[in-house]
Amino acid sequence: MRSWSEQVSGRTDAAADLADRVATLTASASGGDGAVRVTVASSGVLTGLELADRVQRMPGRELAAEILRTVRRAQATLADRVAVAVDETVGAETETGKAVLDSFTQRFPPEPEPKPGSPVMPTPPQLTFHGKATLPHQVPGVGFESGRDSRAR
Repeated sequence: MRSWSEQVSGRTDAAADLADRVATLTASASGGDGAVRVTVASSGVLTGLELADRVQRMPGRELAAEILRTVRRAQATLADRVAVAVDETVGAETETGKAVLDSFTQRFPPEPEPKPGSPVMPTPPQLTFHGKATLPHQVPGVGFESGRDSRAR
């Protein structure tokens, strides 16, 4: 009976140690050209952002995409650090270890490699409006005048 309680106590201590280690983890990453550097907490929340002066010459859309890519890279690094903490405490083969690893890998998957020649962030198509009625019953003179039903008067 004593060895069983020692085993349970040991697992509880290891799980508590894992929780403490994960709670204090942080991860940092830099953008491709080093203009952006981010730090994330164990929750994945952005806790630090450093921008080099050269980002002032970047278009806003490009800068935003670079920041988001760098945050995802830091979060993926965080998942790697959690895997190390799990291995060193409860073990990756235990139920606790599997649950913690699954949680982090689902929330922070590794960033997929961009396909060669494809833009990192595709631009949305530009919408155009031609001012024509698209439905037959909306043609002016058939019950509608400037968007109002002429019968409603």
